[in-house]
Amino acid sequence: MRSRALLTLFLLALVALSCAACVGASPTPLAPALRGSIGVPHHGVITDAVELPRQGEGYRLLRSNGVRWGTAGLVAAVQRAAAEVARARPGGEPLLVGDLSARYGGAARGHRSHRTGRDADLLLYALTPDGRPVRSPGFIDFGPDGLARIAGGGAAPMSSASSDADEYVRLDVEREWLLVKSLVRSPDAHVQWLFVARWLEALIIEYARALGEDPELVWVAESVLLQPGDSTAHADHLHLRVACTPDAFLSGCLGGGPYWPWLPAVPQLVPPPDVDLAAAILDDLLPGGAAAGSRVAAPDSAL
Repeated sequence: MRSRALLTLFLLALVALSCAACVGASPTPLAPALRGSIGVPHHGVITDAVELPRQGEGYRLLRSNGVRWGTAGLVAAVQRAAAEVARARPGGEPLLVGDLSARYGGAARGHRSHRTGRDADLLLYALTPDGRPVRSPGFIDFGPDGLARIAGGGAAPMSSASSDADEYVRLDVEREWLLVKSLVRSPDAHVQWLFVARWLEALIIEYARALGEDPELVWVAESVLLQPGDSTAHADHLHLRVACTPDAFLSGCLGGGPYWPWLPAVPQLVPPPDVDLAAAILDDLLPGGAAAGSRVAAPDSAL
């Protein structure tokens, strides 16, 4: 009976951990504790969202479609990073910011995620081929050589036979690294992912290493920079996703990727299960001691 009681309590604890998902990831009178970023980025909502102003120091919005709301941390991180790039390299064009989330989250046109206020599309900084800063021409693909052809709307290598160099822009790797550096170091961001094409990641990381940046900082940046496997390569923008904050875990924020070890510790709502105790409980409950000789793989697997 004691074993059954322990198992029941353990299962109830697991149910409590997933309660946000059980109530449909939406605040209701039955779940008043659900607030802020609720659910996972591709299936959730947001309350108490913060609006990103149309323009600010070092940035401006790409369009006025109302999809410019996010968590306070996300909005602050975008503003801080854009301002730091502008101060470090004055005279350049502002960062163009695409969509965040709708006022109350949920489905946003053209996006699978962007539903919980934790995603933002940041267009890439651009230069003319001879190195003059230019305003980003929009969502155009940059190739492995760092060049993008404006007229064709896609990446194309610049050939010596080309007579119109103005059709091309190249990635401003210096400003792009400054942006990534600011985001991963930001106390507001808690960066979970920076989705971008792997060849653009290579250009950014190679630049950071050549610059002699702190290896640990470069390692963190390299960890969060990722080409997504379930969508486009993201050769035309940087997709910022922030992690749940420790407090947000308590009010319905879920998933979206790994919670990196360098981020603030999350609350331990339920102590890790005792592996031997769990095996003993199973052995006691299953007929004929079916659990005998076997062990739960690990506490993490059990949860």
